[in-house]
This record gives sequence, structure tokens and C-alpha cells, in this order.
Amino acid sequence: MATGDETGDRWEALPFEALGVHRLYDILALRQAVFVVEQDCPYLDCDGLDAAAWHLFCRRGQTLLAYQRCLPPGTPYRESSIGRIIVPEAGRGLGLGRELVRRGIAFNRERWPGHAIRIGAQARLTAFYESLGFSVDGDSYDEDGIAHIHMTLPAAD
Repeated sequence: MATGDETGDRWEALPFEALGVHRLYDILALRQAVFVVEQDCPYLDCDGLDAAAWHLFCRRGQTLLAYQRCLPPGTPYRESSIGRIIVPEAGRGLGLGRELVRRGIAFNRERWPGHAIRIGAQARLTAFYESLGFSVDGDSYDEDGIAHIHMTLPAAD
């Protein structure tokens, strides 16, 4: 599934098997650049969930500007999930973070109707996710040295 817009951005959602080695390389490189290097958080990114995920991303030309993975219910939560949500420095300030999460919500609701969406958000982004309809669901916890919080978006009516 792919769509374009007036900026020339191309949005795609692909299952793991359809990514191909070049897209997969770009995605893993972006995740390492932001989560490991920029946020100074060494952790094992390859967590065994990528094969079950749909990978939703935005490219402008060959540049990856936004990425997230959408996971079905049961991987890892009872609800569906979005995660590994990234907008690299080159894409920041363009509204892509909000658009990315909005598209992830729409994708999950269409693909897994009747299921809530659960995220493990960085705690510093709580207000951002609340502005998109998520509610805090539990206490703050430490994940790889960064404060996180579980948040849930109810299933659509």
C-alpha cells in the first residue's frame, strides 16, 4: 500500500517479507541512528517482532523521513501496537511525527478492527500522544535507561 502527497512524500506500508534488503537496511540504519546514537541508548533493536509487523514509512526521494512498525494484537500486547516511531532530524518540524502516528492509528484500526492500540511511549512524549487520543495506562517504567509509559487508544466505535 503506497500513497503520495503534494510534497512528493511517498507513504508506504509493507509487511516484513516485502521490504527487500535495501528498505530493510535503511530502516535499521535509521533506528540505530536515532535510538542508539542520537539518544545514546545502546539496546538490542532486533527484538524478534519485525517479522510480524507491517512497516509504515515516508520517503522523499531516497530519504527516509518517518518510520514506525505496526504490530497485530498479541505481539507484544493483547492490543494492536505501534512502535519504533521515528522522525529523523531531517524530517523534524514538518508535522511528520503527528502524520506518522495518525497514519499508524488508521492502519491498525483498518487492519485489526475492534482492537485498542497500546504503545510504550517515551514519557517525555506523553502530551504528544495524549493529543492524538492516547491515555496513560500505568506507571512510568525504565526501558534501557529512558523513562517510558504505557498508553492506550480505545478501539474505534
